[in-house]
Amino acid sequence: MSQTLPVGTILRERYEIIGLVGQGGMGAVYQADDLRLRGRICAVKEILPELISAPGMESPTHDQFYREASTLARLDQPNLPKVSDYFAQDGREYLVMDFVPGQDLRQLLEAARRRDTFLDERTVLSWAAQLCEALSYLHTQEPPVLHRDIKPSNIKLTPRGLIKLVDFGLVKLLQPDESRTVTVVQGRGTVAYTPLEQYGGDTGHTDVRSDLYSLGATLYHLLTGQPPADAKQRFLRPGSLIPPRDLNPRVSPRVERALLAAMAQHPDDRPASVEAFRQILFAEETPDPAAHSTPLQATQELTWRAALLSHRALLVIVLLLTLVAVLVTIWSPELPLESGSALTGFHGWCLVSAGRSVHACSSCPSLSNESHPAIKVTTPATQTRPSACHCVDPGSQPVA
Repeated sequence: MSQTLPVGTILRERYEIIGLVGQGGMGAVYQADDLRLRGRICAVKEILPELISAPGMESPTHDQFYREASTLARLDQPNLPKVSDYFAQDGREYLVMDFVPGQDLRQLLEAARRRDTFLDERTVLSWAAQLCEALSYLHTQEPPVLHRDIKPSNIKLTPRGLIKLVDFGLVKLLQPDESRTVTVVQGRGTVAYTPLEQYGGDTGHTDVRSDLYSLGATLYHLLTGQPPADAKQRFLRPGSLIPPRDLNPRVSPRVERALLAAMAQHPDDRPASVEAFRQILFAEETPDPAAHSTPLQATQELTWRAALLSHRALLVIVLLLTLVAVLVTIWSPELPLESGSALTGFHGWCLVSAGRSVHACSSCPSLSNESHPAIKVTTPATQTRPSACHCVDPGSQPVA
């Protein structure tokens, strides 16, 4: 491994190295202070040409680096760090990008594992939506741009909640007029997230579906807490990939289907594009009426549902008592009154008060003021004529 730049080194009379961010087989990433724009902190990606080019190919590799770097400098998308400069110095190539603050997703995974819990699916899907935006942007450039090293440690979450896909160390430009392309910053990716076709470097054909495999493997790791079986192991031992829901039952079936589709061994079995993958990942299995209501309406509906569920036993009792009362009223027998007592009760269409007066219907010919002078009988003006009337007179049999 090559020697890293010491703190205080000034590159291109502008970028002062203030710390080492990370180091790999292809070079290192430094945090640097922009001496021209005081207060601006940037990330400087160092690339070692001797590690990525064959003997005698240094000049073509250098030219390819500048073509790729100029393409990256034109990229402008919220989920990608902005490449602001590129140059060569002392036999090394450098990319200058925005320095992205915050934790990477590998650190968040480790924190969740220490708590013996899983990352929330809704949170992971919100990150996935932003990653899809970044990849869709890269893949629709002319020529298309592949990242080729998507993994949790190359994804950062800023303090403001924005996802950034960092480290363009393995970026590859797809040339439509070539059967395969040369990538200046060639690498193998990280085993657990690398599709089978990428194992051969540039001897194999990679395209946008290769990035989809890496994205699916990354989301698998975020949701299950463990990296998936690598592509070579899966080729030698079919069935070695454990379904996500076997590791985390809280992963929804829809998400599991999307991840397994993206991680298919053969590129032809994967979604053809980021958009196709996004439609599988975020497809609605059943319509949710609450999704079309305002937040206040949704909250009120949930409150009423909770209240009804918590008091369902009481509601059942009230309904049963009401039903019993109705049945008793309908089927109760007529009871004779004692002689000399006041007319009380409700019989048929005759409403009898507790005093010495009664409200009788107009179809009750036997009950009137003339036939019962001791009882004042009044007939409502709006009384509807019934088909039958059964009125009880004190001390006698029913009349009418």
